[in-house]
Amino acid sequence: MLYHITVPQFIKMLHNLGHILDKAEAHSKEKKFEMNVLLNTHLTPNMFSLIRQIQIACDTAKLCTSRLSGKEAPVNDDSEKTLPELKNRIHQTITYLESFKEGDFEGAETRHITQPRWEGKYLTGSEFTLQHAIPNLYFHISMAYAILRSNGVEIGKKDYLGEMPYKK
Repeated sequence: MLYHITVPQFIKMLHNLGHILDKAEAHSKEKKFEMNVLLNTHLTPNMFSLIRQIQIACDTAKLCTSRLSGKEAPVNDDSEKTLPELKNRIHQTITYLESFKEGDFEGAETRHITQPRWEGKYLTGSEFTLQHAIPNLYFHISMAYAILRSNGVEIGKKDYLGEMPYKK
């Protein structure tokens, strides 16, 4: 079950993030300002910039799947400063996620997941996924969306949600 609520949805949301970044780039060209202005924008002074929101969204997706599967995650040095570098980071994360199969998540629900800042505590794979990873991914993509929207980029809920699997 954890595979189905993580990998496909993480891929979809990262594609959507790339899409809203395309719209942001078009907006910066239309309004004749450097895209770096948006990339370094914060909603408030004590919140992360758009660059960092994107990096964390990518890290959340790759580290969640890595921790659930026991597979090694790629390491990023968080040095991205330009839109092409950030789009490449998104692309690399999606490529990594696409390498997973449902069988990679066998036993993931009960696997003990920990992080150094949790001071020896752990969550089960199910708890980690539902209470940490999924909300964290959506939070950082939402913050990226909010930064862009608050700076006049014409994006809406359909851009955030992406294509829906409607049935007839």
